[in-house]
Amino acid sequence: MAKGSGLGVRGWLLLGLITVVVLASTGVWNPFPGVWEWVNRSEPISEPDVVWQRRIGGTPRSVTFAGDAVVVEQRTRVEARRLSDGTQLWERKADWSAVAGADRDAVVVVGRLLTKGYEVLDPTTGATRRRDDAAVAVWTWRNLLLDAHCVAPTDCTLTAWDPRGTAPLWTAFVPGVRSGLLGDNPDLLDTRRLDAVRVDEELAGPEPVPPLLGFPIDGRVHVLDTATGRVLTDVEPGREERLSVIGGRLLRITARSQDGTCYFAISGRDPATGQETWQRAGVNLRTADNAGCAQREDPQGGRNVLIGVAPDGREAVLDGYDGRLLLVAASGERIVAVDDRYALVRAADQRSVTARELGTDRVRWTRSAGAKAGAALTLHAAVLADDKPSRLVALDPRGGAELATLRTAANALAVGSTGMIIGEGREIGYVRFTGATGATGARPRNGGDRPSSPAGTGGVPPAEDSCGPKRESCADPEDG
Repeated sequence: MAKGSGLGVRGWLLLGLITVVVLASTGVWNPFPGVWEWVNRSEPISEPDVVWQRRIGGTPRSVTFAGDAVVVEQRTRVEARRLSDGTQLWERKADWSAVAGADRDAVVVVGRLLTKGYEVLDPTTGATRRRDDAAVAVWTWRNLLLDAHCVAPTDCTLTAWDPRGTAPLWTAFVPGVRSGLLGDNPDLLDTRRLDAVRVDEELAGPEPVPPLLGFPIDGRVHVLDTATGRVLTDVEPGREERLSVIGGRLLRITARSQDGTCYFAISGRDPATGQETWQRAGVNLRTADNAGCAQREDPQGGRNVLIGVAPDGREAVLDGYDGRLLLVAASGERIVAVDDRYALVRAADQRSVTARELGTDRVRWTRSAGAKAGAALTLHAAVLADDKPSRLVALDPRGGAELATLRTAANALAVGSTGMIIGEGREIGYVRFTGATGATGARPRNGGDRPSSPAGTGGVPPAEDSCGPKRESCADPEDG
C-alpha cells in the first residue's frame, strides 16, 4: 500500500515557517522580537520581579535617571532606555558621560578622551541640544553645568550654563584648572562620600550646586561664588593644613604631629572677608593618614555637613557653615550615611540602623540590618543593602515607610522619584516604589525649558531640593 500523500510533519513546519517569514517581511505580523526577547531573558535578578529587566552591552559604569529616560554609561558608549519599559531609545559612542539637571529638565553630557569639547544631548531622543569644541573639563549638578576653556595652562575661563540653556549665565577667569584634558567632574575640594557595600557611589544622581566651589590650582585654592561667578579669594594652605570649601565656608583643617599622635583643629572662614566665623579643636575629619599626620584626603560628609571623630572616639556630624554639632553618636555607634537632613547610624550591637534628624537628634525610624549592611541617603529614598539573606530595601527617609523590598544579590545603581535601578553584571532592572504612579516626579514649578539668564548677569537656577547652607530654605511641617 502506498504511503499517504499529505505534507507530513516536516512539510507543515516548513509551510508554517514560510508563512511567518512572509507575514513578517510584509509588516503584517512579526513575532521574532518577542521570541528573541523571551529566549535572551536571564533569570529574574530579584524577587519580587522588577518592572522590566534588560541585558546591556557591558557592565555599567553609572546609571542615572533623566526624566522619562534612564541613562546608562558604559566603558566606550552611553545609551538611554525608556523608563516605562526599558526599551533602548538611543546609543552613542562616548568615553565619558554625565547627567545635568533634574527630572524632565535633565540633559546628558558626553565627550571623548584626549579630545576637547562635549555635546549636550536630549535624554529621550539623543538629539544634540548644544555643542562645544574647546572645553577641557565639565562639571554637572542638578541646577548648573560648568565648563572650562584654557587658551594657555595659566589662562582659563569657567562658563556656567543652565543645563538646558543656550546662553552663558556667567564667566570667570582662573589661572588654570590643573593640566591636560580632564573630562567630566574633576575633583574639587569638598567632601568625600562614605563607601557602602552594594550601593553605587552615584546612586543619588546629580546634587544641587554648592554655594561655593574650591578649585585647587598650582598649590593654591581658588574659591568661586556659584551665584555670580566671582572669584572671592585664592589661598595657599600652610604646611600642616588642608583646605576644603563646604557649606559656604572655606575650612582650614590643621593636623599637627606631637607626642606620637595627631592634634586636629578646624577653622571656618568667610571667603569674601577672610574673617573667621567658627573654630573647633580635637575633631578628626579623617583627612590624615598614619604617616606623620599628612592630610591627603578630603573630609568625609555630604553636601553641607562633615563627619568627624571626637577625642572620646564618638562620631559626630558638623555643620560646615557655622561649626555646630548637629549630631553626636553614642559610643560604639557608627554613621554610615549622611546628607544635610538626616544621618543613618548603625547601632553599637550592629543589628540595626537608625535614621536621625540633624540638629534635633530626633529618631525618625529604626530598621534591622546586619553588621555589613551598606546604606545611602538620597533625596527620594534611604537604601539599605543587606546580606544573609541578600536584600535591597528602599525606605522613605522621613518616616521609614517601605518603598520597595527585594530579595536580591544585585547592587543599587540609581534612585529616582518613582523607583530605583538595580543591576547585576550586565543585567539591569527597574523597581517601582510603592505609591509611585508616573514615569517621573513632579515637574519643577517654573515648568518648560527655563530661559537662561543673560550673559554676565549672574544667577543660578534654583535646585528644588537644596536647603541652603543652613537649611534656611526648607521647612518641616511637623515643626510648624
